[in-house]
Amino acid sequence: MASTSSSSLNFNSLLSSSNHHSPSFAHQTLTPHLHFPRTPSFKHLVNCSVKKIENMKIMISGAPASGKGTQCELITKKYGLVHIAAGDLLRAEIAEGTENGKRAKEYMEKGDLVPNEIVVMMVKDRLSQPDSVEKGWLLDGFPRSSSQATALQEFGFKPDLFILLDVPQDILVDRVVGRRLDPVSGKIYHLKYSPPESEEIAARLTQRFDDTEEKVKLRLETHNQNVESVLSLYQDIIVKVDGSADKDDVFAQIDKALAKLS
Repeated sequence: MASTSSSSLNFNSLLSSSNHHSPSFAHQTLTPHLHFPRTPSFKHLVNCSVKKIENMKIMISGAPASGKGTQCELITKKYGLVHIAAGDLLRAEIAEGTENGKRAKEYMEKGDLVPNEIVVMMVKDRLSQPDSVEKGWLLDGFPRSSSQATALQEFGFKPDLFILLDVPQDILVDRVVGRRLDPVSGKIYHLKYSPPESEEIAARLTQRFDDTEEKVKLRLETHNQNVESVLSLYQDIIVKVDGSADKDDVFAQIDKALAKLS
């Protein structure tokens, strides 16, 4: 498992990841029992008086298999926010040959880590574009460290709300280990929750190499330690959502919080 310091990110595996996975950033270590800073409860957040905000600025964080991708789709569909994921952004900038993309590619071709400063600049530039300013933005899975969060704040970017999808580890492991890919259609199945329609499809399904229990636990450790380092900077605007519920119920929780801002 690759490791990453707080000052740099490894995007080699990210570039080969399929769209249904969250970008793989730093891999660090987490204790099994996280002690998040005290945050307002969901009930408290949605019932308190909040000033109406135009062009919402939202950050969302969730572990692998937390359903973050689905919720991002639902949020952007209803609220029209610009969805920004750092991994997608990196791939796009390299493909387009932008200055930041060229710099990142140089590091990656040498097998080196892409420095935080380059990734932060990519995100900053995207957040500054007219559509993000006019429509508001949904920053997906970023920042991943306190240094990234601090850098964004220094550039003047602070969210109106930080959504944390909270899912017990045993459920996350179950979701990931049972996940399968149909190489023909590109469709993602789950052996328990969304099984293939036929034996023919079932026979050709493949499993991502790091969707094993051992490796997913390491990825969860990485994610949670990174989140823990970020939460203290946003503790006044965090809403913790039960991500183990049905996707529509999860969105209903998020929607109530966002409706108070819109």
